[in-house]
Amino acid sequence: MVINIQGTDIELTDAIKQYAHDKISSLTKYFENIQQADIDIGRRSNHHKKGKVYFAEVNLHVPGKIVRVEKDCDELYKAIDKVKDHLKVELEDMKNKMRQVDRQEIRDQKGYEI
Repeated sequence: MVINIQGTDIELTDAIKQYAHDKISSLTKYFENIQQADIDIGRRSNHHKKGKVYFAEVNLHVPGKIVRVEKDCDELYKAIDKVKDHLKVELEDMKNKMRQVDRQEIRDQKGYEI
């Protein structure tokens, strides 16, 4: 899997890059055929009343599809964790749908009726 990390309005340190890389690369446990991940990490703007608002946005390229998730949080590492958790759910749902289609094709070939 190719992982591209980009920072918006923040300085990307090695620790942030490594953390994001580790979290996104762990998604291969849930879906094996991830081709590319584009990660954008940053801060929204400086004018928020509630302090700094960070975001993490990930575009996963899987065969025939792009899965995009974006999350906001008051801490950068929490935003990355939220994105990873949401992507995990999306990938599991996608994998279950693919399995269901495969099962249906096998049933059709064997002549089973439901």
